[in-house]
Amino acid sequence: MYSSPLTIMKKVITTKSVEYMPFYLSLANFLNGCVWTAYALIKFDIFVLVSNGLGALSGVVQLILYGWYFRSTPRDEKVVELKASQIQLSVSDGPNRV
Repeated sequence: MYSSPLTIMKKVITTKSVEYMPFYLSLANFLNGCVWTAYALIKFDIFVLVSNGLGALSGVVQLILYGWYFRSTPRDEKVVELKASQIQLSVSDGPNRV
């Protein structure tokens, strides 16, 4: 679960855009890793600590990467104006005919 965003992280680095990496998923990944790491430290469970400690570290890297490439991501503020020739109208002769 924690290492699956590695392919998206590679795509972010190659495109220099965070368009494909959602912020809230990275944040939830980080917070989940931190909570389970804290639990493992309280219970002294090495197996939970190692896996979720690496997950929290992965979440930190994702958030840093998001912050690094956030400004270079182009904003999708395109307003598309359709010409009259691009609009398709449907005509109905009544409820029985379509």
